[in-house]
Amino acid sequence: MSPQKGKGTGESKLSNVKQVLNHFQLAPHKRWGQNFLTDNNIARKIVEECHLNAEDYVVEIGPGLGALTPLLARKCRKLLAIEIDRGMERPLREALNGIDNATLLFADVLSIDMEAEIKKTFNLEELSSFKVCGNIPYNITSPIIFYLLESCPHLAQAVLMLQKEVAERLKAQPGSKDYGLLTLSTRYHCDVEYITTVSKHCFYPQPEVESAVISLKPIAGKRIQVGSEFQLFSFMRVCFQKRRKTILNISSSHFRLEKEEAARALQGLGISPQARPENLVLDQFAQIVESFAPQEV
Repeated sequence: MSPQKGKGTGESKLSNVKQVLNHFQLAPHKRWGQNFLTDNNIARKIVEECHLNAEDYVVEIGPGLGALTPLLARKCRKLLAIEIDRGMERPLREALNGIDNATLLFADVLSIDMEAEIKKTFNLEELSSFKVCGNIPYNITSPIIFYLLESCPHLAQAVLMLQKEVAERLKAQPGSKDYGLLTLSTRYHCDVEYITTVSKHCFYPQPEVESAVISLKPIAGKRIQVGSEFQLFSFMRVCFQKRRKTILNISSSHFRLEKEEAARALQGLGISPQARPENLVLDQFAQIVESFAPQEV
């Protein structure tokens, strides 16, 4: 029996990851940030947090050796597992032995139209909703999050394992060192839940940092109303590039206003001109943009 298959289930024996890699003559690729999960309890926890039912379409990002893949497939209608490393094909197909509702796609997730791929793979005319699950490579965590939130309008939920530091930034509160553009951009699009911390000892090879599991649930409509998302995000980006400067200095420079005029306007919004970007909430950034930015016609 191959070391990849569990007893009559097709599940990976996660504690035998090194053995599986040796069996298939594979090695983790640093450039793709491959750290394979070795803890069955964490795998089950991640899948449970997806709250899947028999009607759900699911995309798994980076299935690797298949730690989550068969668990996800058994709980959903259809699973599309997207893996960049073609070398993972043989262990993945073994992990999915006896499972007929999962499809493997070997591609860079950031280079495809995910919703179009789901419809194409499963022959759907329309896609009402889908969920995403995955152990995300640390080196492309932010691009993947922004891709999901900005380019996948039918996303219902994403349960992701990522670097703990990034998870803390997503949940950061105003005034903390972790609070920044990633916090606000994510909060604009969705609700974030920090589910659990995952020890670095739960992976092979062992990463240098701890991990965390989070859930992202896009909100219906918009959290705040703003005339131009582009102007809002441009302004917030500038603010956190200059996070030690006052909001007065940043605003007057960014919108080309005299400081006295900018100070009066900020005070009129109930915002201290001496506040720093890390002290403002999303609504306040939106208020500044709506008051200061030239209105688009």
